[in-house]
Amino acid sequence: MAQVPQRFFDALAVRTWCGLSLRALGRAREEIDAINVYPVADGDTGTNLYLTVESAVAAVEAVFAAYEVDGGARGEDGGPSPADAGPSLADAVGAMAHGALIGARGNSGTILAQLLRGMAQVLTARGDSAHTEGPGLRLALRHAATSARQAVAHPVEGTVLTVASAAADAADGAEGDCAEVARAAYEGARAALVATPGQLPALERAGVVDAGGHGLVTVLAALVETFTGRSPGPVAPPHARVEHGREEAADATAAEECATQEEDGPAFEVIYLLEAEDAAVARLRQRLDALGDSLVVVGGDGLWNVHVHVDDAGAAVEAGVEAGRPYRIRITHFGHGDAHTAKAERPPRERTQRAVVAVVPGEGLAELYTGAGATTLLARPGEPPASGELVQAVRRAHAREVVLLPNDTDLRDTAAAAAEQARTEGIRVALIPTRSAVQGIAALAVHEPERRFDEDVVAMTSAAGATRHAEVTVAERQSWTTAGICQAGDVLGLIDGDVAVIGADVSQVAATVLDRMLSAGGELVTLVLGDEAPQAVADHLEARVREAYLAVDTVVYRGGRQGALLLVGVE
Repeated sequence: MAQVPQRFFDALAVRTWCGLSLRALGRAREEIDAINVYPVADGDTGTNLYLTVESAVAAVEAVFAAYEVDGGARGEDGGPSPADAGPSLADAVGAMAHGALIGARGNSGTILAQLLRGMAQVLTARGDSAHTEGPGLRLALRHAATSARQAVAHPVEGTVLTVASAAADAADGAEGDCAEVARAAYEGARAALVATPGQLPALERAGVVDAGGHGLVTVLAALVETFTGRSPGPVAPPHARVEHGREEAADATAAEECATQEEDGPAFEVIYLLEAEDAAVARLRQRLDALGDSLVVVGGDGLWNVHVHVDDAGAAVEAGVEAGRPYRIRITHFGHGDAHTAKAERPPRERTQRAVVAVVPGEGLAELYTGAGATTLLARPGEPPASGELVQAVRRAHAREVVLLPNDTDLRDTAAAAAEQARTEGIRVALIPTRSAVQGIAALAVHEPERRFDEDVVAMTSAAGATRHAEVTVAERQSWTTAGICQAGDVLGLIDGDVAVIGADVSQVAATVLDRMLSAGGELVTLVLGDEAPQAVADHLEARVREAYLAVDTVVYRGGRQGALLLVGVE
């Protein structure tokens, strides 16, 4: 079905482009993963690009949801929507860039995030303009290519950087509207992609084009479709994947290249978000450059995404701590055994029979769940994981059967999509719709891997469903609630997802919430304190339970940076 073309590059065009890019990368993900041989043949470039764009899409959709805009609303002439109908161009591209930054994965994903940020810097500089046309898009593509190259410590030709520069060069020579500029950028990038094997020996030996460049051409093809309503055709020519012989020969060559790089290259990929000042980041670049290679640092305005390949992962993280506050730290070993052992010598790891995969909101809960045997995925406040991240967590569990605990009502659809994807890979997945981490704790407490899978799932589902959940948090803004109007700074008590109490004192609100929950009975109270909640709150609630509810036990955990001041579960 043809896409309705956009005449201008406005907020709606940004939304359309992001959505088309995500769908296109979803279709191309496995092919891009298969040709990934540089800088490390870890076979995840397509997946990383998909996850990066998925995060950008989520951010853009959140902006539109805030404006409650119908995505198809346009002016009578097919031009931009009225200014008050939805987000501005600056709102949309800013969200796109921020989402890509916080969700960037891998070397190519981090560079793509900087490309999008470079575009956003030009387009947001246009002030309150509702849209831009061909000349503005040309400038944005040029700045994107320049800023991405500057973000890489040692740029290499024959990579996504070369493809981005070729796209900008071709766009510079285009006249006309956004459709003409986008088409020229796509054609220039596609031609540069075909030439990448002649620029990088690793690509030439494997008989493939650059995987990151392939991903960028896919994204630019989606940009053409945004403005023309039709895809420009196949991203790569027939010989792009393999120059000689069959695909199996290319796969064997790529595997050999992988083994060679694992012998010679760093052992770990380290990625983290970093809150730091510009001067500190400049020093960080120098230190990380001395520690390893494939260094890419993108971002600005106090928030950065850091990517590097190193042998000493601890030193890379410590450098981030010295520069500012690193978080969402991801450390990936490039091999299952010793970093310098050839891939062919590693025996495949046997799958376990069953595992539990859980999304948790804080470091303390992550430790608790991990100690109970679960594979965890940490979700920072305001940064819910994407479906691709959940799929990766399921894969990481390396089990034939997986019980998935999303622990958040808003993650139910995301978790369902991840479960469906994992099933296509031959993994038996059961999704238990836990709405809070305290329900997940209850489910995990009755988990018995020795039981039949269906019986175990039923027992865990029953335990989660029998656990009422609540949280105590602080209102960020004035709003209407089921308990009345709250002001910014008010303490809110939510029971089963609805605001039940509004007050000024954390202990008093928490006590009221607990009393209402226990009025219906209960045998065990679980309290999970966030970093900003004083220990006195837990002490006060424990004493209240001992005095007023003699048959009820209480257990207290520290959750870390979990967003809410307090999570409460009553079983």
